[in-house]
Amino acid sequence: MDDPLTRLRCLAPFVKAVTLRQWSRITSAILAMTGRVTMLGISRWTGAGGSYRTIQRFFASILPWDDLF
Repeated sequence: MDDPLTRLRCLAPFVKAVTLRQWSRITSAILAMTGRVTMLGISRWTGAGGSYRTIQRFFASILPWDDLF
């Protein structure tokens, strides 16, 4: 199976670099987690650069869904 993070690279022209970096950290954390997925759990699994506040900022950001689809 392909690396899931390589699929995010095609979205780079449509989102900011910061958002893409946050998205890749959150994606890898969610794929590694088992059981209940919460923002606190995601922040614990992201490691460096994935604080609880960063997770909040990502989920509060507005993404151009029309362009991403």
